[in-house]
Amino acid sequence: MVTGVGAHAGALAPAPAPRRVVLGRSVRGRAIEAIELRGARVSRDALVVGCIHGNEPVGIAVAGALARTRPLRGVDLWIVPDLNPDGVAAATRGNAHGVDLNRNFPYHWRPLGPPSSMQYAGPRPLSEPESRIARALIRRVHPRVTIWFHQPLGVTDESGGDVRVERRFAARSGLPLRRLTRYPGSAPTWQNHRFRGATAFVVELPPGRPSARAVARYVAAVRAVA
Repeated sequence: MVTGVGAHAGALAPAPAPRRVVLGRSVRGRAIEAIELRGARVSRDALVVGCIHGNEPVGIAVAGALARTRPLRGVDLWIVPDLNPDGVAAATRGNAHGVDLNRNFPYHWRPLGPPSSMQYAGPRPLSEPESRIARALIRRVHPRVTIWFHQPLGVTDESGGDVRVERRFAARSGLPLRRLTRYPGSAPTWQNHRFRGATAFVVELPPGRPSARAVARYVAAVRAVA
């Protein structure tokens, strides 16, 4: 039996440092990074993408706050704060080629709009380095739960995975569950059809910059479903 100072120090042992991995680079050569928070006795993986549309960047702050939390026991949590750094730098929805990355995935992909229009899907599925980077990570990790942050509708989208997971996130986050339009070539729809037993869904954060309390609430909701 361990007692005294040693036991107290063990109880307060620091969490393992997060592992940072450069997954690849954007069209303009900006690094796209993942942060891995690996808990003890991992039995499942989860993924959070803070930003895929460059003009919807608030999820980056949520992802950053999540990356500063302790690992979850049993969970290997992967966080990609910004999948579209060129779009964020230019404050544009699409990447540097003007492609809406959330229309560039292979499930039911079809041409949408001319180049640089709001939902331009690119010349073909996975034409963009950013979407290929996301696909490679997802195929390697096989996350059981994936959350894709967007803005500004303030809802949790019923995206076609396990609605119980989406409902739980909605209850914990305060962002009500709604069913939004399902577009061709979207990342969550591709995941939900490609990976059996996985749940990928969109979280639309409210407009504007969230308060620290709101960020903490969203982080707690992610951890509750991861």
